[in-house]
Amino acid sequence: MLKNIPNNLSPDILKVLMEMGHGDEIVIADGNFPANSHTANVLRLDGQSATEVLRSILYLLPLDDYEVGAVMLMEPKENEKIPEIWAEYNEILRQTENFHISISKFTRFDFYEQAKKAYAIIATGEQEQYANIMLRKGVIKRGDESVCWQE
Repeated sequence: MLKNIPNNLSPDILKVLMEMGHGDEIVIADGNFPANSHTANVLRLDGQSATEVLRSILYLLPLDDYEVGAVMLMEPKENEKIPEIWAEYNEILRQTENFHISISKFTRFDFYEQAKKAYAIIATGEQEQYANIMLRKGVIKRGDESVCWQE
C-alpha cells in the first residue's frame, strides 16, 4: 500500500495518469458512454460516481493552463436542462488549484470525436446523463509546493 493515494483509483489508473504527458486527455465517462467503441484504453470503475473519480484524479493530475478548455463537458441536447452534476464539477474544480481553468462544452458527437483521441477513458457507474468530462493534463511547475519530495 501507498500513503496519500485516493483509494478509489486502481493501479491501472495510476499507471495511465503517470504515462500521460502534457496535452494528453483523459475522459471520465458516465455509465451510458460507449467507452469501448472509442478507445482500446478503457479503465473500469463501475462502482464509482464521476464526481468521486474527478475529485481523486484532480488530487494527482495537474490540468493544462497553457490553453483554453482543459476541462471539456458534453452538452445536453437542445431544450434539455443543464445536468446538476456540472455544479458539482465546478465546486470540485473550485476546491483545487484548478479554480481558474476554463471549461469548454461540446455537442454529443463532437465530444465523441474528441474522446476518440483521448489517452484513456475511465468508465464509471455514474447514472446522470451528460456527466461525461474530459481533462487535459498540464505540467508540474518547478517550485510547486504540492510536490512532496526535496532535492
